[in-house]
Amino acid sequence: MRPYHRLPIRECREPLQPIPRGSLAWVEPHPYASLGAPYGDRDPDWLRSGVLKRLLEAQATLSQLAPGWRLQIFDAYRPVEVQAFMVQHTLGSLARERGVDPETGREKLLSEVYRIWSPPNLDPAAPPPHSTGAAVDLTLVDAQGQPVFMGSPIDELSERSAPDYYAESDPVAHGHRQLLNQVMTAQGFARHPGEWWHFSWGDQLWAWVQGEPQAYYGRYSLLEA
Repeated sequence: MRPYHRLPIRECREPLQPIPRGSLAWVEPHPYASLGAPYGDRDPDWLRSGVLKRLLEAQATLSQLAPGWRLQIFDAYRPVEVQAFMVQHTLGSLARERGVDPETGREKLLSEVYRIWSPPNLDPAAPPPHSTGAAVDLTLVDAQGQPVFMGSPIDELSERSAPDYYAESDPVAHGHRQLLNQVMTAQGFARHPGEWWHFSWGDQLWAWVQGEPQAYYGRYSLLEA
């Protein structure tokens, strides 16, 4: 359980909608689908309709502040099955990197994995943020379509993932992270306290960061039952 899971969810039942191609940029191929993550007939490039509206408004704000620059979508809707797959994939990668047995050192390794990855919890009162369709991982590309320097890649298991890690040491990386945060929070999004790339609106993490009494989006798969 994360601290934000204590907040209640008042599900608004907004549908998932596809993020339109065109004004936004994309990481292609999709980073988790290319690893074999089990999406089935579900699409990672979808968001709740209210979240999508705010995302497109954030792109409009970015276009005003940095003409030609675009938000680049890394990941959006993520079923719990995919969350579980990526936790195991990251666990295995970390074990190989450390040269340890993933089963023998499982608890210690998982404590590191869970710094970035939410546990794939099936409890409807405590869903992983991306399983709600309210969270999006993204970065920036410039007017030439080139990735903007952010100081560390998305999903890196290190202290460099913290949003203000470069506040004193690298004004370029920090400035770009601040720009991303500026355009997203201008539309009401909340940034994950430990991940410069993760933003959400309406889920429990958003409510916790914003001081709201409740969330509006629970795990989306419950609506499909």
